[in-house]
Amino acid sequence: MANKQAKRPRVVIVGGGFGGLHAARALRHAEVDLTLVDRANFHLFQPLLYQVATGGLSPANIAAPLRGILRSQTNAKVLQAEVDDFDLDRRRLLLAEGELPYDYLIVAAGSTHSYFGHDEWAEHAPGLKTLDNATEIRAQVLSAFEQAERIEDPAERRRLLTFVIVGGGPTGVEMAGALSELSRHTLKGEFRSIDPAEARIVLIDASPRVLSVYPESLSEKASAFLDRLGVEVHTGVRVTKITDDCVEIENDTGASSIQAETILWAAGVAASPLARRLADAAGLQADRAGRVAVDENLSLAGHDEVMVIGDMASFTGKDGRPLPGVAPVAIQQGKHAAKRIKNLLRGQPTKPFKYFDMGSMATVGRSAAVVSMGKLKFAGFFAWLTWLFVHLMQLVNFQNRVLVLMQWAWSYVTRGRSARLITRTHEHRADRAAPHEVEEAVAG
Repeated sequence: MANKQAKRPRVVIVGGGFGGLHAARALRHAEVDLTLVDRANFHLFQPLLYQVATGGLSPANIAAPLRGILRSQTNAKVLQAEVDDFDLDRRRLLLAEGELPYDYLIVAAGSTHSYFGHDEWAEHAPGLKTLDNATEIRAQVLSAFEQAERIEDPAERRRLLTFVIVGGGPTGVEMAGALSELSRHTLKGEFRSIDPAEARIVLIDASPRVLSVYPESLSEKASAFLDRLGVEVHTGVRVTKITDDCVEIENDTGASSIQAETILWAAGVAASPLARRLADAAGLQADRAGRVAVDENLSLAGHDEVMVIGDMASFTGKDGRPLPGVAPVAIQQGKHAAKRIKNLLRGQPTKPFKYFDMGSMATVGRSAAVVSMGKLKFAGFFAWLTWLFVHLMQLVNFQNRVLVLMQWAWSYVTRGRSARLITRTHEHRADRAAPHEVEEAVAG
């Protein structure tokens, strides 16, 4: 029996995100030995990271341990490890410590931030891709209000209470709406020297409208929702420089700058650096976004046993453009990769991968969202309910669904955000200038 087990095909999946996890679960009844490799020990529901960053949810609400998710899947094991490179000829995954052999490999390591050639901006404008990003941004945002409470200089207060978000896609729009609600409702009456509602929320995008990939009518609705929330929207504006406390911008009419304590990046993403390493190992060229081209079965050219899915894969859709880096794409590709492996083991063909577009949606604050599903395009309260339901059901853990539902219900009634904790020290320029003024205490 042990010898029979040893001869079973070895499937290795890199990444426990949407694509990797759904591929693993789709192989639960397959006669394979599966290993899921991830640098973290949890699956993260990235679409709700902005709610952690604004104190609406706790990190544990949107993350679940991978071992717990796959506990009952007897053919699978989880390995927390760092992937360094690929040896495709020997069919080995090269780890920071050791190597892992495979017969079939699914690479789904996701994406990271893209600063369009200005990596130096990352220090001043953090993006939102990980739980660490979210808790750091939460500390930065909440600390800005705390600092403003003790500053008497009006100009310095304005700078502390100015929040700039670069990028008008779903993440940027959702973040802007959440920050506005935090300042105008959640923090109301909690400070004595400042009015949090005076916070200035600025959303910048180089496109002519926010949510530019959505139908124009929905973009206009989203802009109206943002305007109602008091968010300043600047479209058709290019960022030319980001420093510690300033964003320099320009458009067709000229250049200007915005003084701000908090600058957040939501403008671009690129495939994980592993994609370029995989492309190099296969003798291929990654595209401008760092993605690797795959064939109709999501396989790597010259290596039929290697499949690349999700944000790392460049797969052309019906419109002739690469599929977007969104969760539904990764989920469908993960299931397809698993189905293909099962068919290969049975000696059966697999139909080419086809993406079924279930639509797009984004929330713009309380009771306001936009939804595009085929011919259905709607906005407002019903769209918001749709957004809530879809996101709730996509959480992989039933316990998380219950917790998030309860938290959202409570927040809707009270406008409260119970996870407003500064759990790490965030050093502000005001602190460096006058360290004797405040002694910060962190309660955990």
